[in-house]
Amino acid sequence: MSSSTPDSSTPDSSTPDVPATAASRTAAPDDAARQVALVVGAQGVIGRGIVDELLRRGDWDVVGLSRRGGETAPRLRHVAVDLLDPAASRERLAGLTDVTHVFYAAFQDRPTPSELVAPNVAMLRNVLDAIEPVAPGLRHVSLMQGYKVYGAHLGPFTTPAREDEPGHMPPEFNVDQQALLEERRAGAAWTWSAIRPSVVAGYALGNPMNLAMVIAVYASISKELGLPLRFPGTQGAYDTLMEMTDAGLLARAVVWAGTDERCADGAFNIANGDLFRWNRMWPAIAGAFGLEVAPPLPLQLDAVMADKEPVWDAMVERHGLAPNAYADVSSWAFGDAVFSWDYDFFADGSKARRHGFHEHVDTEAMFLEIFADLRRRRVIP
Repeated sequence: MSSSTPDSSTPDSSTPDVPATAASRTAAPDDAARQVALVVGAQGVIGRGIVDELLRRGDWDVVGLSRRGGETAPRLRHVAVDLLDPAASRERLAGLTDVTHVFYAAFQDRPTPSELVAPNVAMLRNVLDAIEPVAPGLRHVSLMQGYKVYGAHLGPFTTPAREDEPGHMPPEFNVDQQALLEERRAGAAWTWSAIRPSVVAGYALGNPMNLAMVIAVYASISKELGLPLRFPGTQGAYDTLMEMTDAGLLARAVVWAGTDERCADGAFNIANGDLFRWNRMWPAIAGAFGLEVAPPLPLQLDAVMADKEPVWDAMVERHGLAPNAYADVSSWAFGDAVFSWDYDFFADGSKARRHGFHEHVDTEAMFLEIFADLRRRRVIP
């Protein structure tokens, strides 16, 4: 539920070996004013949004770090690296001498909370160990977190959760990552920020935590099988208060916190700004797929949807969809987690507003636009 849906660190063997030099320059802005961003986890739903936002602004050069690498574009290059390998991390990042900002949104999944700590803390440490010695102009390190900091994944938590809530019993990798940043910040010239979104929605394939994709594929298969759209979670989850975070809104907030001095060395909750209940949202989602709504029926999506790959493959063929593998278009386990939350799930966003970030997004409109975007990309019918 972090949010954070970031990319993992193992390199893709199909990615060309690209030397880790600084992002290519366009035109010739004053070097003193240049901002060079290293986006760690650049192929995840969050990292991809950050890259797009930085490029849209026009005054950033961007280096995307991920396990798969990516396509080079004006002011953008990608580096593939195994962040769990300290030596490889130092070698691949050695040329990034002009990085001014690190936007960290990488994540490696593991079966249990205790197993999450070691790899996710190690990846962040390896990035810092590689960048700090070679990038004397480093100004800021942004860390992506989530409501796990408040224990939201464990059960009912204090709502609206505030950034200064007392901690909960470890293990929790988000907390340990922030502690590492605070330790490394002592005596350093750079500052840090921790961004805490709710469930993030946007476009990314092969992502372990993308609820919009879960819903889109579930609804598309329901339609293909001639079924109504049933909420697959509990009645309690259907009726509880919920909030989400649009990936574009989150990216704008990340860049804001990373460049506004008022945000130095602080944490910020970032969400769309509205609350909803699935019992009101579900009919709107069904309408986007031309489906009727039937009463909720709790399902273990991870089990029930496990045998639907032939249905998906037939849909791809029949509707002329992009040839995405079934495993890459959804994460049923994440859907099961979100649709099991039968307690209020939201945080207090007033600190960000007090510090100057006032943007908001209508969540229903967000879902409808994401579904439309998935159709434009031929991901769903």
